[in-house]
Amino acid sequence: MMKGMIVKNMSFKVGQKMTVVGIPKPDATNFAVNIGPNEQEITMHINPRFNAHGDENTVVCNSYQGGNWCEEQRETAFPFHQGEEFKIVIEFTPSEFLVTLSDGSTITFPNRMGAEKYTHISFDGEVRIISFEIK
Repeated sequence: MMKGMIVKNMSFKVGQKMTVVGIPKPDATNFAVNIGPNEQEITMHINPRFNAHGDENTVVCNSYQGGNWCEEQRETAFPFHQGEEFKIVIEFTPSEFLVTLSDGSTITFPNRMGAEKYTHISFDGEVRIISFEIK
């Protein structure tokens, strides 16, 4: 996995919202936003794929636990465009992540690890992050 920007020791807790604004590179194939307890595990992996891993214009969500990817969840909404700004808002509830994309479409993804706080957030792939905020 390509390593991009990593934010460590910043708490993302139940009840908070994370807002990410970025621009995929003009020739981007995919990028990812990852939330987890450490560098080895990811509880929420959001991976918009323009043309990668056999998918076109698909958002794939997943978790990475114990050295293995879990069951993928594919979404049909794809409001992302290469070279154009996007906004992703992730609301953290005790049981799930409620993700709102730029066009207002939503994704619900379970909090598979069940923690009430995660401290490792990373951004991978062909994207430039403009702003990142937790409230």
